[in-house]
Amino acid sequence: MTLSQNSVDDCLLIELNRFDSPRRGNLSVVEGGATLPFPLRRVFHIYDVPGGESRGGHAHFLTKEFIVAVSGSFSVTVDDGLRKKTVFLNRPYRGLLVEAGIWVTLNEFSSGAVALVMTSEHFDPADHIKSYADFINLRNG
Repeated sequence: MTLSQNSVDDCLLIELNRFDSPRRGNLSVVEGGATLPFPLRRVFHIYDVPGGESRGGHAHFLTKEFIVAVSGSFSVTVDDGLRKKTVFLNRPYRGLLVEAGIWVTLNEFSSGAVALVMTSEHFDPADHIKSYADFINLRNG
């Protein structure tokens, strides 16, 4: 497979629509193909991450991800092989769109943090690049 040449500049913060009700609570909506530039194929959440640990540490050939801190906070570092950008997520109505071909790492989880991840593709082990050295080699062609 060929690795996309997206850059960290293609990874965007997306503000979700918020419907606030002081009496009943708040609601934010994500719709694949509308809120996000892809249809939703998979949703998972990451939680109970021990202090000092990180998650992610991989890139995808095809899969795009949208990552939201639905509870607590954490940092997301995106890396295109030339530049890195770190985004702090701590609001359930704001998430980070991570394009295919970008190395992503989640770290600095607060106590009780929950990361919700929505993806453009179903899980496929062949879509994962788990070695940073392989990632750099693929990016440099």
